[in-house]
Amino acid sequence: MLRIFHRDNPVSASILEETAASTVVAFMPVFNNLVMFDPSVSQNTPESIIPDLAESWSWNDDKTELTFKLRKDVKWHDGFPFTSSDVECTFNLWTGRARNKLRSNPRGAWFGNINFVHAPNDYEVTIHLNRPQPALLSMLASGFSPIYPCHVPLAQMRTKPIGTGPFKLDSFNQFDRIRLVRNPDYWKEGRPFLDAIEFSVVTSRSTALLSFVAGRYDMTFPNDVTMAQLRDVRRQSPRVQCEATGMNNNTNLMLNRDAPPFDNPDIRQALALALDRNAFMEALTGASGAIGGHLQPPPDGLWGMSSEMLASVPGFGPDIEKNREAARALMRKAGYGPERALPLKIFTRAISLYRSPAAVLANQLQEIHIDATLDVVETSHWFTRLERRDYALALETTGNAIDDPDQTFYENFSCRSERNYNHYCNPEIERLFETQSAELNVDKRRHLAQEIDAKLLTDVARPPIVWNRAATCWQPTVKGYVPQVNSSYNGFRFEDVWLDRR
Repeated sequence: MLRIFHRDNPVSASILEETAASTVVAFMPVFNNLVMFDPSVSQNTPESIIPDLAESWSWNDDKTELTFKLRKDVKWHDGFPFTSSDVECTFNLWTGRARNKLRSNPRGAWFGNINFVHAPNDYEVTIHLNRPQPALLSMLASGFSPIYPCHVPLAQMRTKPIGTGPFKLDSFNQFDRIRLVRNPDYWKEGRPFLDAIEFSVVTSRSTALLSFVAGRYDMTFPNDVTMAQLRDVRRQSPRVQCEATGMNNNTNLMLNRDAPPFDNPDIRQALALALDRNAFMEALTGASGAIGGHLQPPPDGLWGMSSEMLASVPGFGPDIEKNREAARALMRKAGYGPERALPLKIFTRAISLYRSPAAVLANQLQEIHIDATLDVVETSHWFTRLERRDYALALETTGNAIDDPDQTFYENFSCRSERNYNHYCNPEIERLFETQSAELNVDKRRHLAQEIDAKLLTDVARPPIVWNRAATCWQPTVKGYVPQVNSSYNGFRFEDVWLDRR
């Protein structure tokens, strides 16, 4: 049995309805996708996509129809056969056409280009698009894109999910543990190698790491070991294997643009100019992170701007004092200065990944006459207040499901996306999303995406502060696990992982 400590309690087991790695890591082994990123390859790219429930796929000539040939030997964990009807049902959930709606649909914005889905028989299905969209296959390979069974109620999928994957759910005890057991009828012959996986909820990271070093756990929760903790783990247990990676995750700011003070564009611009991102990196990541726009920066990311291009964007130039002097001038224009500071609360979560950068931000904002204090809430209240926009300024950490502009732009910045928590809406920029999304030439699309990124940064849409790096550690007995660098939501099927207890 593979023993992993879990960083918190998953809200539910329904991957289609949740947004956190807490759900995806624990329940991805229960499911399959149509296609998936090769788990033996660390970089998730279109070239690394391999078949899963689909044996093969093909595009029509104008790239508006994507046809999948499905496997015929697959059964759901309850014995029902998997067919194209399940694929149709899943797409109807994503596109809002299902009679029974998802409680929330965080990935709905990904699939707005789908016209309809048609299954001519039980083992073939075609996705009809309104226009070409080369990113579609990558989005379907994401850990957030499992296929759901038609015959199982959504309410059950939240607590006792049924999948086709290598592991079945044995038990899901809230705030305690999640236990998965080997699926003896798994359609991939010889997989999985493990008999079971057990996730134990340990909310204290330091306690969890001490237990891991002592050998109680085989593996840490993925991407949960900070760079400072990584040094401690390696010192205390030299035989432990650890790998630090980028994970397509950035710490960023969300502004309520419809309420004071950030309904004033001058104060929005002053905020963007005040940030010293190198100081954030030094304080939070030991200078191991990266500075970038809204797309994961190179070399980990394939679409982000170069450092030279980024330096031309307001607030990203190297002269921090010059930037802040310009910010102070904008604050004076708005009526604030040394004698009259702007009081402001920074809304953030009560975990170190959020609270620590919020404290650094509060100190930096003092440089431009903003008197900031922290408004810290527990995770259970975090998303509710975000959705209500019950804040002026929020410090958020955003993980991207794949390294592709369509996922980033549509999910985080399109006007109607559920995941656009600060309700940023710029129809002019959003029209450009469509242009880049339909471009089949990769180099041209990259150039268009970078131009959009620069426009979003200039408009202070959701200012990124730092792109994070973190580590995963495992005991030397764990074999076959490869951390991913393009997302903290992929690579957790665990069907190729095994334990060498010799």
